[in-house]
Amino acid sequence: MNRQHKPECWYEALARLQREGLPHVVATQVTSQGSTPREPGAHMIITPDHVYDTLGGGTFEWQVIAAARENLAGGKAGMQLEAFSLGGRSGQCCGGFVNVILETWPGSAVHLALFGAGHVGREIAQLVAPLDWQLDWYDSRNDGFHNLPEPTPRQHRRQMPDIEAAVAELAEHSHVLVLTHDHAEDFALVNAALKRGDCASIGLIGSRSKWASFRRRLEAEGHSVEAIDEVRCPIGDSGGNKAPYAVALSAVAELQPLCTRHNSNHAKRGESRGIDSAALRSLFH
Repeated sequence: MNRQHKPECWYEALARLQREGLPHVVATQVTSQGSTPREPGAHMIITPDHVYDTLGGGTFEWQVIAAARENLAGGKAGMQLEAFSLGGRSGQCCGGFVNVILETWPGSAVHLALFGAGHVGREIAQLVAPLDWQLDWYDSRNDGFHNLPEPTPRQHRRQMPDIEAAVAELAEHSHVLVLTHDHAEDFALVNAALKRGDCASIGLIGSRSKWASFRRRLEAEGHSVEAIDEVRCPIGDSGGNKAPYAVALSAVAELQPLCTRHNSNHAKRGESRGIDSAALRSLFH
């Protein structure tokens, strides 16, 4: 007998979506006045194509879903307060009034493209696994990902038969780390990443002599000095420690500040964020 899986409740869906770095909105009813389908504290999770739990159904709920998906489609993040009259705006006959807070999370903002599944690449993938980054991990070898544990939901492993196609499919503004088993492949990847023109950063493993050779060849390919100067090589500074973990640790430490979302971490002194405090005072006083 086939058994249907029980649908996820809102907190199960929220935990999974956060874990996988996927975009979603948390809708929380915070006030009730008069007759309303649900009471304060009711939650609903909204994604671009699914809804988990309910605020009571009807036109009011569809309006909440529409507002949430408009935020997701526009890449909007943060909190907003919405008011619904269950008779006017919603066209329902309850006659009550509710306020709903929408908390919009647009998904992982950082995309890391990691090329190479050798010793250092494997250490980097393990180090970034707990971070809120989407990892696109490539290797051209048939057995490049052999003997690895199952990837986390935010890690996507891909064999790379074609360098140009792999670089072309990267998400916009990806951070690129190149550390394959082959110098020719490394050069082709850096060359292709520079041709894209929209990579957030490019890092290359190797010695200073390797980079001097690559620089001359990249100039011959027609890349500007300014563009080439943006490539970091060698990546990180392990203080001379060449152990894979040490190299990976220094590379991730170097990359972390580049991946920081400045809007959320460099708020101006005294700047107000979140829902306007005056609006909240009017609700709870």
